[in-house]
Amino acid sequence: MRTLVPFDAAEPKTRLEPLLRARERETFARTMLADVLAAVRAAGGEPLVVATAAVECDAPVAVDERPLSEAVNDRLEPTTAVVMADLALATPRTLRAFFGASGDVVIAPGLGGGTNALVVRDPDFRTDFHGTSYLDHLRVAHDRGLSVRECDATRLAVDVDVPADLADVLLRAEGDAPSWLRKVGVRLDRSSGRATAVRPGGRQ
Repeated sequence: MRTLVPFDAAEPKTRLEPLLRARERETFARTMLADVLAAVRAAGGEPLVVATAAVECDAPVAVDERPLSEAVNDRLEPTTAVVMADLALATPRTLRAFFGASGDVVIAPGLGGGTNALVVRDPDFRTDFHGTSYLDHLRVAHDRGLSVRECDATRLAVDVDVPADLADVLLRAEGDAPSWLRKVGVRLDRSSGRATAVRPGGRQ
């Protein structure tokens, strides 16, 4: 399945600043991208990275500086998937099930109301990535009379944006992202009874 993987190559993951320096955030974002591309490919997808600037990765890259919705909509073809580049918990098994789900539109909602992945099988559908895009995509599909299938998978619900998300990466991710975090000193703290990501000594 043709799979668009949007990627912010300019200043990725700025909200991870409390734990990671700018150069580290860039490296970590590219590590997650590589993990997602590997999972997409293993699930039968054919990834195309839609990036805001040139980036070296193991997939074709289309540079597009426009807002995300425009960049994606101009590349939608019958049966196109969209998978965000920061889904560090995604696995081939999860994506294979997602790609195979029935419906004119298949949606993987993110925590907080965003949209972390889509499968679009009808040319009338248009993405609307802003704010609570999950609700916006449901509305767009309803207005066009399209069938919708929701994929309620935690491995697709967690996108890595803030330091609290890193705990899930350390606990459950299967790619290179957790080992990269440990290499720079990010660890799990379970002293409070709930796992959190910490970096003893702060940013190096």
